Amino acid sequence: MEIQTSSGRFAEADVWALAVAVFKDEKADEGFLKDLDAAAGGLVRAVLESEELKGKEGETAYLHLSPSGGGIKAKRLLLVGVGERADYRAAQVSQFAGAAVRALRSRSVKTVGLVPRLEGADAALVASASVEGAVMGLFEPDKYRTIEKEERAVERLVVVVEGADGGALRRGAERGRIVGESANFTRDLANEPGAYMTPTIMAERAQGLANEFGLEIDVLDQPRIEQEGMGAFLSVARGSDQPPKMMVLKYMPDGKTGIEDGEDYLALVGKGITFDTGGISIKPSENMELMKYDMTGGATVLGVMRAVAQLKPPIPVLGVVPATENMPSGKATKPGDVVRAMTGKTIEVINTDAEGRLILADAVAYAKKLGATRVIDMATLTGAVSIALGDVNTGILGTDQELIDEVIESGREVGEKFWQLPLDKEYTKQIKSDIADIKNVGGRKAGTITAAAFIKEFADGISWAHLDIAGTAWGDEAKPFRAKGPTGVAVRTLLNFIERASRRAAVNGGSGGEK
Repeated sequence: MEIQTSSGRFAEADVWALAVAVFKDEKADEGFLKDLDAAAGGLVRAVLESEELKGKEGETAYLHLSPSGGGIKAKRLLLVGVGERADYRAAQVSQFAGAAVRALRSRSVKTVGLVPRLEGADAALVASASVEGAVMGLFEPDKYRTIEKEERAVERLVVVVEGADGGALRRGAERGRIVGESANFTRDLANEPGAYMTPTIMAERAQGLANEFGLEIDVLDQPRIEQEGMGAFLSVARGSDQPPKMMVLKYMPDGKTGIEDGEDYLALVGKGITFDTGGISIKPSENMELMKYDMTGGATVLGVMRAVAQLKPPIPVLGVVPATENMPSGKATKPGDVVRAMTGKTIEVINTDAEGRLILADAVAYAKKLGATRVIDMATLTGAVSIALGDVNTGILGTDQELIDEVIESGREVGEKFWQLPLDKEYTKQIKSDIADIKNVGGRKAGTITAAAFIKEFADGISWAHLDIAGTAWGDEAKPFRAKGPTGVAVRTLLNFIERASRRAAVNGGSGGEK
């Protein structure tokens, strides 16, 4: 899709259809809508007064403009409800754009103009949110369909912000393209069937993005994983015929070759279980096909690193993705087995379906070994988080309140919600083992929290936050602005987090750490 921007009049946009944001209960008797209505020959007023569209989020009204031309160059007009004006921010602009392009693509419109109407906002921010939302809105999970496949495409997109600085619009649009495409990269990985997304294939995809965008990459194979003593990770991989891989991607700003002692170093660690049967503690067959998405945490790390390599922030970023299948076999780890993690800590494996925390334990420890001072891990870790928070909020826990607050605020700005759960020391008592240092489950109570408490055992001495995306990484229903299936949650939040840290680094003279 070709992406353009315009700071000229909306009426002059050279597109087939113009999509305009409309606020809840807005009338066409003043301001922008009055001008739009006049240019559209009274159609806008007629739609609003008849209450065909009330401006609620996701509502649309598709209007055919006068064939004689009238006051608008476009041939069609799409009014898109965006809710209350007071609640309208960049996150809602992104949803407006996604809803607009999806609605217009369904009508075979090939050239689209977006009028987001976020008045008084930074032009680059508006353009970025618009393009990011549009790019993500066009993603479909129908990759392997041969019939009833969405073949229609929006070929050209124009973001119209009247009177804005043209350079700022172009910079914002380019950022939005990078972010949107990287989120879709994550969604594409998460959507792949397990047979097409083995640990080896995932490592090849990581190698490909590293080669394309200039990232350093190191892929640890099984002998190297064994050499590092990652017994927790290997215990999960034992039952599979597919060899495990650990992907390590490094981004360094221009001119920087390494990490100095004491320097702030952010690591993103993502769970990469490319298919999760539960192992010997096998899952019920119903909905097991969705367990192809159990590598979404790792896919999120890869998507973020893909964008970081192009956005080039002034701070270094490390990405670590342990990948394996969790399969039952004669070689598989059995409930009751004791394994030794990279740190030397011993773990009693009570339930082999609590495997994500095992691979994250060694991955977090390895990130720490590589010099990370701040670690954010993400994983489709527990079903319990879906019971607690549904598909609205991502659970967040950790040891550094400033880090947690920064992630939550970064998410709020891009429209992704996080809810902090407690991690009091009492929860750690639930994972004490009678025969080893710790066990990998803590019983039925507080399952999301005890899973985080387990990972915390391997995050000592660093600032650490954990994102449980099990409830938010997959959407069972389509939204006006997004297809059903993988959501790409946390990609935009983490990129915003990195950019916020970069701005602080510029102010503080180098360190991107919390102040």
